Amino acid sequence: MDDETSTSDSVWRYAKATRAHAVIDAAAYFEAIKAAMTNANHRIMLIGWDFDTRINLGRGRRKKGDAPNRLGDFILWLADRNPNLEIRLLKWNFGALKMLGRGSTLIDVAKWAMHKQIQFKLDAAHPVGCSHHQKIVVIDDKVAACGGIDMTADRWDTREHLDNDPRRQRPNRKLYGPWHDVTMLVEGEAAAALADLGRKRWVLAGGEPMEPCPQDTASPWPESLQAEFQYVDIGIARTRAEYKEVGEIREIQNLFLEQIKRAKKFIYAENQYFASPKIADAIAHRMAEPDPPEIVLVNPSTADGWLEQKAMDGARVQLLRAIGEHDKQDRFSIYFPETKLGKPIYVHAKLMIVDDEILRIGSANMNNRSLGLDSECDVFIDTSRPDNAGAGDTIKALRISLLAEHTGLSPEKVEALLDEGSSMHAIIKGSSNDGRRLRRLDLPELTEAEKVLAENAVLDPESADELFEPFNSPGLFSRAKRLKSPDE
Repeated sequence: MDDETSTSDSVWRYAKATRAHAVIDAAAYFEAIKAAMTNANHRIMLIGWDFDTRINLGRGRRKKGDAPNRLGDFILWLADRNPNLEIRLLKWNFGALKMLGRGSTLIDVAKWAMHKQIQFKLDAAHPVGCSHHQKIVVIDDKVAACGGIDMTADRWDTREHLDNDPRRQRPNRKLYGPWHDVTMLVEGEAAAALADLGRKRWVLAGGEPMEPCPQDTASPWPESLQAEFQYVDIGIARTRAEYKEVGEIREIQNLFLEQIKRAKKFIYAENQYFASPKIADAIAHRMAEPDPPEIVLVNPSTADGWLEQKAMDGARVQLLRAIGEHDKQDRFSIYFPETKLGKPIYVHAKLMIVDDEILRIGSANMNNRSLGLDSECDVFIDTSRPDNAGAGDTIKALRISLLAEHTGLSPEKVEALLDEGSSMHAIIKGSSNDGRRLRRLDLPELTEAEKVLAENAVLDPESADELFEPFNSPGLFSRAKRLKSPDE
């Protein structure tokens, strides 16, 4: 369909961004995207794994005349105030089952259906068992968001990740735990490229074709958001399973392998899962080198859901043990963040920083599904590109900020320790145990049942074929070279 326009087998397209910003955690993201959507003139596209119309994009008391905070009402308000505004919402079809238990959500969708400016579609354009996992918002083809944050329940949180924060409240008023996530806002040609991706996905899902938006109005970039990056090249990479007339895309897989291989000094990554044998194999080969890079991976302590815990956490243990056989210098570790009172913070972010030269944010997890089955989209800034030569300091500042957030240290302290030559592992180990902390992941012994789930593609297949014959696969490393020394 559009595969032939790809820049390489690891990058779909590069495009200029007049502004770009990494938005940390959903409290800041919801505020920023609400402001940008309020500024829309022509079209808003929301493409996501899930939307919950009952969530509030803002907290606190609403003033008279302000836009509604509740997502379902906000969408209607946007359409009513601007008769020329088109709103297109595309949601993964399987997630529609959740809507049955969300009470007012069905009423909201019915109201949207009655509004001529709003179109809501369920995306079924994928193999059975595949997930449409992208989280993209595009406004007027001028501003776009791409990352890990869904506009659904259990996502809102601040960077403080306070214990027992009463603002972390579900639509049914039950409280949920701390949640960490990241997305990227871009402006300019990069946003137009993501708009192109969104329009193609909309048509593939059965929607009517859309023309690009007129470029006759001001940028909807939120006024209160001071962009970290200006005039940078943004790379875009995708995953897509083969489906009918469209071919398979594995740009994200190839990009992971390229960027892990490229690391000279370190990789700092945050991800929901660590279950990909191909990624583990790439890391193991780096660890077997005489002078391997330091790799810090921040995960949640456990996956979300009992069955996923048994499968994904088990795969993580198996892979970590296999890497450990080659990591003689103890350069690779997985950590999980905790609050001041020791409550685990759930990590949903998909972020990677390499040598403060590459910043990557997207929807792709370090698991098999994200490399070959589910639809994904990642964006990245690479300082090796001429227009990005000055972005390294900003990427470093972001890494420092995230380490500070997770360790409870001040950014100034983290920066000073790094400048003195401390490794990230040493900083994490030496941080206070009296406050926020990163705790090193223990490796428990797995039961036989957990080993079976971990070693077969039950919940984490790499292709549609594996969904139907998961226990016929040769095992955990069937989709990658078995971990071995480089000289073998």
